[in-house]
Amino acid sequence: MFTGEYRHTVDDKGRIAVPAKFRAQLDAGAVVSRWMESCLAVHTPEGWARISAKVEALPLTDANGRLFSRFLYGGASEVELDRQGRILVPAFLRDGIGLIDEAAVIGLRDHIEIWAPSTWDGYRRALDDPDELTRAFSGLGI
Repeated sequence: MFTGEYRHTVDDKGRIAVPAKFRAQLDAGAVVSRWMESCLAVHTPEGWARISAKVEALPLTDANGRLFSRFLYGGASEVELDRQGRILVPAFLRDGIGLIDEAAVIGLRDHIEIWAPSTWDGYRRALDDPDELTRAFSGLGI
């Protein structure tokens, strides 16, 4: 399970250190892709297979399904951890979210999100408002 919030530098080649506690789960490789709300997602091979199965089940005649498929697969890249526990995030993915020299790495149960810190900080401020959280969570049944 991926949990927690971490800050890591992005080096000149676009490599980002994966938090040490996440590395064992990514030994078999990972897929980094565009994701919702202007961030990137890092999925384990198993997690990527689960998402792929859901996308595959969408009807070809559904325009939104085709759009999501293009968004997800067209903006995805297989990655591996190097000896220092880093992944190389392709330039087109970094550029797409404005990732320059630092990254916010967020554990979200079955995947990791990578955010440009300024985007994450703005998003996170909304998480600090108890009234906003109550409204957002009210229909979830939790």
